Amino acid sequence: MGRRRQSYDGVVLACPVSIPYQRYSVDTAHWWIATALRETLKAAKLTPKELDGFSVSSFTLFPDTPVGLTQHLGLSPRWLDMIPMGGASGVVALRRAARAVQAGDSDIVACVAGDTNHIDSFRRMLSSFSRFAMDASYPYGYGGPNANFALLTDRYMTEFNATREDFGRICVAQRANALNYPGAIMKKPLTLEDYMNARPIADPIALFDCVMPVAGSEAFLVMTEDEAVRRDLPFARIGSAIERHNAHAEDPIQLRGGWTVDLDELYGMAQAAPTDMDLVQTYDDYPVISMMQIEDLGFCGKGEGPDFLRDKDMTITGDFPHNTNGGQLSAGQAGAAGGFIGLVEAIRQVTGQAGPTQVKDAKKALVSGFGMINYDRGLCTSAAILEAA
Repeated sequence: MGRRRQSYDGVVLACPVSIPYQRYSVDTAHWWIATALRETLKAAKLTPKELDGFSVSSFTLFPDTPVGLTQHLGLSPRWLDMIPMGGASGVVALRRAARAVQAGDSDIVACVAGDTNHIDSFRRMLSSFSRFAMDASYPYGYGGPNANFALLTDRYMTEFNATREDFGRICVAQRANALNYPGAIMKKPLTLEDYMNARPIADPIALFDCVMPVAGSEAFLVMTEDEAVRRDLPFARIGSAIERHNAHAEDPIQLRGGWTVDLDELYGMAQAAPTDMDLVQTYDDYPVISMMQIEDLGFCGKGEGPDFLRDKDMTITGDFPHNTNGGQLSAGQAGAAGGFIGLVEAIRQVTGQAGPTQVKDAKKALVSGFGMINYDRGLCTSAAILEAA
């Protein structure tokens, strides 16, 4: 029997902010992070001097770090963190910041993720993403994730009799959601026929299976519930949160993630079940990864995702709202902010601030993250359940 985990009672999330994405940007990551920070502080009527905690996720800050950002932005926090975990960063940032506030190490933490996208940003990032990539992939022209995920998708299809249409339904529903989201890059309706006839990228992956790199940033604040009430801010409670790294290392190919290890803790701490969730925000760099999360988060058994989703409506007004702002597949992948997009949207949802993407009576949201493809698999997984106040 494991130790009983301390709850997140008394700590809340507020002031969710998304800075509209751009396909390419001449601005630096610093500008994108600063813009999101300014907007989240403005929403709380806070000055930079009142902020005593700062958490940053970014791939394109180099050669600077969050330490350099404090000088660049005129901050003087007593608690500073950097979360270099890609798609898992949002929930991991939330966990660290919530514990810092609980312990009294910080009163208000701004969690910010942002990246720029110059013409050659993606190529440069891939060439130096990890030692594995530099030594084992990049010298052979195998620089990007498309080929890795093509192999994974092919294996999933073979193992579980999934079809391209099964993945297509995820992409089509997310595009329908994105049409309601002002910040989404993709604004053209997508049909299943469009998806099936799309240009091949790396068999069986085609154009609409792949995220589009963009520039953008996301942010939210972590504080005590008393502080949020005193400031009259809408807030979300943290029912539970988990993270796991390098899970199932013995698996020859990644068809499951670290969520499976801590699933009982995720739902147990929140005293909830998968059927209680009003919406689900999965990390979606490719639709097969969303499918994997839906299974590993307990909505159905392994390999049952295609059957489960065939009967579901994943749009905002459907019976299984999924990636309500279009996710990365239709809103764009703003580097490390891709690990924040679902979380920031979930905070908006359970606080009733989602506007055109609002799910009716959204009280509980499940958010999951997946990140850091180190040669052949994602090493970081995270998930959280957020609850309406």
